[in-house]
Amino acid sequence: MSDQFICWHCGKVLEEIILPMSRREECEACGADQHVCKMCVFFNDSGRGDCKEERAEWISDRERANFCDYFKPSAKGAASDVPDANEQALAEFAELFGDTSSTGAEDKDKDREKTPAEIAEQQLRDLLGE
Repeated sequence: MSDQFICWHCGKVLEEIILPMSRREECEACGADQHVCKMCVFFNDSGRGDCKEERAEWISDRERANFCDYFKPSAKGAASDVPDANEQALAEFAELFGDTSSTGAEDKDKDREKTPAEIAEQQLRDLLGE
């Protein structure tokens, strides 16, 4: 199998997943259902958690197994330590052009964790010798 799936609930790598993913698929570590909205590529994590697939039926409980015909498992799951598409795009942008908005504020932001964009910017600056 080429894709490595991560549990949306606990972040553990899911072993021996057979595609198409069964509705009864569970995480071995936490027992969470995996055929759920939060594990789908169409899940919109920002805002209300709506589905990006316009033809899909409304699912009220996004953390319980469902029968959605449009379900497509996300290789990243929804684990909080995995960057989403927006963070990844910002990181790629910062890698290409640099993020000039963070200059001057670096000293007061040392205590907080760096975003992927800030990490990419620092790596680019290190590469260019700035």
